Amino acid sequence: MALKDLWGRLTGRATTPQPETPPPAREPETPPAAPPPADEPSPIREPEPPAQVPEPEPEPEPTVGDPPLSPPPIQARQPDHLLPQTSPIPGFSLPTAPSLPVEEGDFPRALGPIMPGIPQEPELGEPRPTLPIPEEQIVPAVLQEEPLAPEEAAPATGFFARLKAGLSRSTARLTENLTGLFRKRRLDDAALEELEETLILADLGLPAARRIVEGFRRTRFGKEVGEDEVKTALAEEIATILAPVAQPLRPDWGKKPYVVLVVGVNGTGKTTTIAKLAQNYRAEGRRVMMAAGDTFRAAAVEQLQIWGERTGSTVVAPVKEGADAAGLAHEALQRARAEGADILLIDTAGRLHNKAGLMEELRKVVRVLRKLDEDVPHAVLLVLDATTGQNAVQQCKVFREMVDVTGLVVTKLDGSAKGGVVVALAQEFGLPVHAVGVGETAADLRPFEARDYARSLVGIEA
Repeated sequence: MALKDLWGRLTGRATTPQPETPPPAREPETPPAAPPPADEPSPIREPEPPAQVPEPEPEPEPTVGDPPLSPPPIQARQPDHLLPQTSPIPGFSLPTAPSLPVEEGDFPRALGPIMPGIPQEPELGEPRPTLPIPEEQIVPAVLQEEPLAPEEAAPATGFFARLKAGLSRSTARLTENLTGLFRKRRLDDAALEELEETLILADLGLPAARRIVEGFRRTRFGKEVGEDEVKTALAEEIATILAPVAQPLRPDWGKKPYVVLVVGVNGTGKTTTIAKLAQNYRAEGRRVMMAAGDTFRAAAVEQLQIWGERTGSTVVAPVKEGADAAGLAHEALQRARAEGADILLIDTAGRLHNKAGLMEELRKVVRVLRKLDEDVPHAVLLVLDATTGQNAVQQCKVFREMVDVTGLVVTKLDGSAKGGVVVALAQEFGLPVHAVGVGETAADLRPFEARDYARSLVGIEA
């Protein structure tokens, strides 16, 4: 029984039961519409209107003392050099640079510092302000003249001074040990042994060093000697060795042409030596002819042709590079005879002294020349580079066996610390030393003098 009916019985109020309302009848579901056929266009549906987004309600402003409801927005800070300049001192404003007008086609100029006491950059076209300079501090400008040509360069000092300057390295090498070796010291066996070692290290060679030491032993053994006395005695001993070989080249002008064959290894200065000899003979009024027999190096031919133009000498050059040197020498001798030349200087290709094939080609040149005249060449000059030191001794030995060397020319003494090798050559071979070179100009190739060379080598004034 329902609670309502029970309450009506207790209160005497009967309640009439209400008929229950039946649930409404459900309409039958309609089947879904079939899709339109493929050939019929589908109906176009109108776009739905966009939904309206409600505007956000403004946040209430926080009261004093309350924490912020949201963090403040982050603002990017500009670099200091982009911020407006403000004066840190009240009442003082920074000066501003006036704007410079820029003409059409001109580049804008950088603004100079606008500070009191600093002069500003002058405008274009205006003279730059200069500070007054006392007259005593004004140095006149000196224009350097162009160097003279080799044939026009005049020696500023004597040849002995240039020879001494050129041998300065060799002198230092020879005398650096003599300073401490002989300082009021008795000349005993130990001192002589040290002297011999010093001479060998200075490239005088073992035979020459022993000869000099024996001379000291005979004349000064057991005596107290000083540095100056040792230098003087050393110069005398060296001059004694060099005196027999100091023989300048004196051509026999009765033999026309006087044929000189110049030989040597690569880089000794053969071509330059020929040019200097030609210039000296032209200065004497001789008719000079040069043969560019170094057919394997094009630069040697051009170099000799240039010197021929400068000195007024005739140059016989090959038609092409790599031509037969013996054939060129034969042609040059024929032309020298026909043109009446006084002297014929024949250049040859540089060749190593230890290459038998190349040395045989040099002997071929001599054989071809002697087909025209059995007495030629009248002189065979071996050009030696002083910087090679004791290797020059071996070169001299081989060339002498191959082509019968008659004399020596020693070059590049100005750049060598081995000038003592001339003493070694003189002691071992006894060949005439016709000339020595201490520079690039023709005046720096001079006849060899034994006394001057010896005193320059040990550092004694003339």
